[in-house]
Amino acid sequence: MSLGTYRRAAAVLVVLGVVGGTAAVPAYAADPSGGTHWSPISIAAAGECTFPAAPVQSRPWALQRVLLNELWASGTGIDVSTKAPVKVAVIDTGVDNSNPQLSGPGKVIDGGTLLTDKQTGKPVDGSGVTDTVGHGTKVAGIIAARPMPGVTGFVGLAPDAVIYSVRQNDSEGNGDVGTLIKAIDLAVAAGVQVINISQDVRADSEDGKFNQKDDLQKALQRAEDKQIVVVASSGNDGHEGDTFPAAFETVLAVGASDRNNERAPFSQYGDFVDVAAPGVDMLSTVPKGGQCVDNGTSFSSPYVAGLAALLKGMYPKWSAAQVRARIEQTAQRTQRGRNKFIGWGVVDPVKAVQATGSQPDKPHEDAPVKLDTVPIVAQPLGLAETQADRDRRTGTYVLGVGGLTVAALAGGAVVLRDHRRRRRDHV
Repeated sequence: MSLGTYRRAAAVLVVLGVVGGTAAVPAYAADPSGGTHWSPISIAAAGECTFPAAPVQSRPWALQRVLLNELWASGTGIDVSTKAPVKVAVIDTGVDNSNPQLSGPGKVIDGGTLLTDKQTGKPVDGSGVTDTVGHGTKVAGIIAARPMPGVTGFVGLAPDAVIYSVRQNDSEGNGDVGTLIKAIDLAVAAGVQVINISQDVRADSEDGKFNQKDDLQKALQRAEDKQIVVVASSGNDGHEGDTFPAAFETVLAVGASDRNNERAPFSQYGDFVDVAAPGVDMLSTVPKGGQCVDNGTSFSSPYVAGLAALLKGMYPKWSAAQVRARIEQTAQRTQRGRNKFIGWGVVDPVKAVQATGSQPDKPHEDAPVKLDTVPIVAQPLGLAETQADRDRRTGTYVLGVGGLTVAALAGGAVVLRDHRRRRRDHV
C-alpha cells in the first residue's frame, strides 16, 4: 500500500473517530511511573497538511452562516472600557506568530513553555510562540485571526483580540495535569479575560499519582474568582461520559456540531455538555502561513472562546457566569431545555451579541408555546340556518334583483328606440 493510500485511510479513520486529527482527539496516556498523564491528541494523524500551507480564498462554512457585519457591529474584541484588546489564553501546543493573520506586535504574547521531555526530564526547546504541531496555531486562528481580504476568506471571530500562548503540551504527550494547572495560573496572573483549553482528561486514579482533580478544580476556581471565562472541549471519543476540565461547573463545555447543527459523531457527550459549535471541516491558520482543515471538538471550543471574547469586550463588568449564560441562552435549540448531545444548543454568535436586557448568571428553559390566550369553547352542532347562510342568501337575492333590473332597463331602452323610429317613418 502506498504512502498516499495510508494517508487517505488515516483520514477516513479520523472522520470515523478511530484516530484523532491534529489535536482533534485528546487522550490520556499511562505514565511509566504509575501515574496518569494526557496528551492533547494523536497529532500524528495530521492528514495532508504541511507548513506553510496555501491560503484558502473561500469563506469556510462555519463563517458563512454568520453575518460578520452584524457580529462585529458592537465590537471586534476590544474592551469598551479600557480600549485595550481582550486577552485570550490558549493553553496548547504553542502558537506560531509567523502566520500573517497572527503576526504583528502584541498579537500573540509569549506566555512561555512548560514542556519537559518525559524520558530525560529536561525542558523542551522552544517558547509559547513555538508550535511544531500546528494544533495551537489552529485554535488561536479560530479565536483571533486578522482578516486578509483578497487573500483568504478565513478570519477569527474576535479579530482584534490578542492571544496569550502557553506551550503546555505536544504530540508526544509531554504535558500533564500538573503543567495544565501551572498554565492556568500563568494565564490568571497575566490578566487574561478568556482561557481556551482544547484538551481533556478522562481518568482519575486513586493511587495518589494522578489524584490532582481537586487541584485542577481549585486552579479553575481561581480563574472564576477573577471572572475569567474558561472554555474547554468535550473530547472526541464519541461516547457518553464526563471529561475534565470540561465537566467542572465553572467551565463552558463545548461539543462539536456539523453542518446540520447535529452532534458530530466523534463528539463526546453527556449531561456535562453546555453547548455545541462547529467542529467538522474547520479551516484555520497553521504555522508559517496559510490555512488547513481539521476536525474535532478542539476547534469547537475556540469558536466559543472567540464569542466569549466579543462579549467580554462589550460587557467588561459581566461575571464569567453571565457570559456563559448569555452564550447558552442564545444558542439554537432543538427543545425547550438542554440535552446531553448538544447541551443548550448550537451557539449563535450574532444572536448572543445582539441580545438585550439584563443578563442572569444561569440559562433557563424556553416557555411552553401557547397557541392562543383565549380558551377554545366547543360549539354544538345543528342544522339551523346560520348567520353566514343568511348573508349568502341575501347576497344572492341582491345580485339577482340587480341583474333583472339591468336587463329590464336595457330592454325598455331598445323598445323605446324602436317605437320612436317607427313614428318617424310614418311621418
